[in-house]
Amino acid sequence: MSYARNNLIPGESIIYETRLHWVVLVWHTLLAILFLFGPGVALIYYYHSGDDSRPYEYLGAGLIAIAVIVIISGMIRRNATEMAVTNKRVLIKVGIMKRRTLEILLQKVESLEVEENFMGRVLSFGTVVVRGTGGTPEPFPKIAHPLEFRRQVEQQINLLSHS
Repeated sequence: MSYARNNLIPGESIIYETRLHWVVLVWHTLLAILFLFGPGVALIYYYHSGDDSRPYEYLGAGLIAIAVIVIISGMIRRNATEMAVTNKRVLIKVGIMKRRTLEILLQKVESLEVEENFMGRVLSFGTVVVRGTGGTPEPFPKIAHPLEFRRQVEQQINLLSHS
């Protein structure tokens, strides 16, 4: 279960949730492909050389294991970041073993800034900078759908001020 769902206060409901964009997996995937290239070369060499197969089998198995670990670590990193907007707060959690959380009441949100480069605009990811009253800016990079996240926060603040 998500961090936001586990930490709701009475009368609070989740309006919008997002995570890191899939683009954070690009380097992990490229590195895994590089490690998978090694076993392929080792197997081709083995079949054409007629040598003892053990060193090449071990090399191939080791490189495949490293590729799997690289992909899994990227997926864990992606899933370890959660951002949620509720009808009362903005909740952000980063990390698993070493966790960093930010929970700001909607009344205390001073501003939300969205920074997108060209690729971020095309693929819909960017950095969300949250500023609470009297606090320092908190940047959260490579968030999926940052403009929608900001829109949802602004909408909830507007609803809160009219009630």
